[in-house]
Amino acid sequence: MSKGERKAEYFNRLQGYLETYNSIFLVDVDNVSSNQMHQIRKAIRSSGEVLMGKNTMVRRALRVLAPTNPNYEKILPYVKGNVGFVFTNADLLTVRDLILANRVRAPARSGAIAPDDVFVPAGNTGMEPGQTSFFQALGIPTKISRGTIEITSDVHLVKTGEKVGASEAALLNKLNISPFTYGMTIREVYQEGAVFNPSVLDITDDDLLKCLSSSITEIACLSLAIHYPTIVSVPHLLINGFKDLLSISIATDYTFKASESIKELLENPEAMAAAMAAASSAAPAASSGAAEDAPAAKEESEAEESDDDMGFGLFD
Repeated sequence: MSKGERKAEYFNRLQGYLETYNSIFLVDVDNVSSNQMHQIRKAIRSSGEVLMGKNTMVRRALRVLAPTNPNYEKILPYVKGNVGFVFTNADLLTVRDLILANRVRAPARSGAIAPDDVFVPAGNTGMEPGQTSFFQALGIPTKISRGTIEITSDVHLVKTGEKVGASEAALLNKLNISPFTYGMTIREVYQEGAVFNPSVLDITDDDLLKCLSSSITEIACLSLAIHYPTIVSVPHLLINGFKDLLSISIATDYTFKASESIKELLENPEAMAAAMAAASSAAPAASSGAAEDAPAAKEESEAEESDDDMGFGLFD
């Protein structure tokens, strides 16, 4: 197959995936081996497709397809570096977990950017005393124990984002420490014309409800403060207005149906005292009723236990 035929085939595949799938994960494939890529393709096969290619070819294809769907231009700024594409119509959280699950441990290489902090734990290294100067050059506290070098305390050897030096890489390899894990990482997510950070996928329904509730509360407070009626403030305005009417009715001879019972209680203190006494006596009665039911329930449960045991004890 000629170079032109390969480009045409790639263009057709990209166009087919863009038309078939609604969502795309733009992934970083730095330090991902060919075997890892094969395993990732295998894991995602039932949920979507993985497509790699030269950035220049991807950009050219997207620009050609942009007249049919202008949203494709939103992907162009992210086509840089070692980027790949995972196309899917499945649940984004499920596919994200499949992408991030396949990671392998790797030794530290000199000049590589550390994706994580690297600590060398305290303990016996098994190395001979003649290599003490090697640890001293890195500022690692050691002592000789039973003829071998022992690191006396944990050491923060490499920080996230720093380059791994030759000495640090050599030490980690001598100690058989593979501190890093490599795999696909998700840069951005494209879905139906929108490009967003993958952290958005961690937002739950509870988070959305909390934000909605907080916003409604703020709108209600603002509306009440400026006396401007809105859907969320009208119930409060009605209740406050009703309270004002009750206050006016109690303070004057004006009466309406909702205020009659309150005015009767205020005009007849004995009736109010009787009502309060009835309410207070109702609570102990309810609690005593529950207490009386308890022995009966206990006897019933004992009877049931006896039936279940068929009349035998635990050790009969």
